[in-house]
Amino acid sequence: MAHEAASPEVRKTVTVVFADVAGSTGLGERLDAESVRRIMIRYFEEMRAVVERHDGTVEKFIGDAVMAVFGIPQVHEDDALRGVRTAGEMRDRLAALNDELEREWGVRLELRIGVNTGEVVAGDPSAGPSLAVGDTVNVAARLQQAAQPGEILVGEPTYRLVRDAVEVDEPEELSLRGRMGLSAARRLRAVRPSVPDAGRRLNRPLVGRRDELALLRQEYERAVREGACRLVTVLGPAGIGKSRLLRELVSLLPAEALVAHGRCLPYGEGITYWPVAEVVRELAGIDEDDSVETLGARLAGRLGGEDDGELVAKKVAAAVGVGAGEVAKEEASWAFRRLVEALARDRPLVVAFDDIQWGEETFLDLLEHVVDRSRDARVLVVCLARPELLELRPGWGDGRRNATSVVLEPLPGDEAAALVQRLLGDGELDERGYIRPGLGDAGDRIFGTE
Repeated sequence: MAHEAASPEVRKTVTVVFADVAGSTGLGERLDAESVRRIMIRYFEEMRAVVERHDGTVEKFIGDAVMAVFGIPQVHEDDALRGVRTAGEMRDRLAALNDELEREWGVRLELRIGVNTGEVVAGDPSAGPSLAVGDTVNVAARLQQAAQPGEILVGEPTYRLVRDAVEVDEPEELSLRGRMGLSAARRLRAVRPSVPDAGRRLNRPLVGRRDELALLRQEYERAVREGACRLVTVLGPAGIGKSRLLRELVSLLPAEALVAHGRCLPYGEGITYWPVAEVVRELAGIDEDDSVETLGARLAGRLGGEDDGELVAKKVAAAVGVGAGEVAKEEASWAFRRLVEALARDRPLVVAFDDIQWGEETFLDLLEHVVDRSRDARVLVVCLARPELLELRPGWGDGRRNATSVVLEPLPGDEAAALVQRLLGDGELDERGYIRPGLGDAGDRIFGTE
């Protein structure tokens, strides 16, 4: 009897999300089988849409439970964050779906969700289905079972990777069915829409990068001296220290300098002007929860001396998605440039954008418009990017007299050793590259810090 060749197995670090409808067995007692089937179909449709929007894979539906995996078939550096965002959106999406279910069938559903990160064994995705198995999957399922209706329990390995992006309760030691000892988990309260730079925790002196830092400072001084806009693009792979270099520059700027940051997101809805929106909010001095009126008033105040200040404020607000009406890309670029010019007349302005290799074409066009057209404005635009930016935008910065690039190479051996020693303090690394428990920032992998 012929047997098909087994798919080659691979080991991967993934994030697993288990979501289960609490008390679903009671539906069959209240409704006929056809109604229950329609309800579950709608539930699965909504949950699958959330998983796939974050580029996850629905491994399987088990009764009324959904198992999703992030890291198969494609690995992303932020798979853990995608997993917790998916869990939070599942809960939110179900709340909206419940309004529909209550109108049509008089029922409301509740979810229990578990999220865990770790190593699994999976089939090679190129050879067919790649079912993930391993203790990581089992723990995610047990966390889901331990959660109360409406709760999301996050395993400690996941939390270590996303802690700068989430709001959680204090850790709780849980006795999970089928496991020896206690397992730590945290209840997820919220996922922040933007993620602060995780490297900011590592408040250590800069090691090396003297020439690169000097070039950035020279570009700032030149922008101030010439009253012109300068562009510096810092290129390098993930973890090589781009953000750390930028933080060092900002720490050395004079007190009069105004600084604002924006970050491009790798995926999601409405992300074209997301980094612009972050910069605008920072420049206007408002929070994400502030009203449209507050943003408009702050922008109008910043532009009080401009002839067309009211129009600029209106167009900027519309471009970042908080104002009324729509705005064409040319109008958005014009309005943001005018805002930058107005602010930079009073104080030197540094506008930094991170991860622009993920930027939409429209956003990159806006940046080039600002750099090329800004007049009488002391502005330094700093863009941090991975080398793939040049694959997507081969001519980035070319032919511009006011643009330069800095390519970060790995630190020399002696400087790399000094960096590791400063991060360790009196601690040491175990064989996996983690700081041993009880020493330094316990449990954090220090390699790959941006």
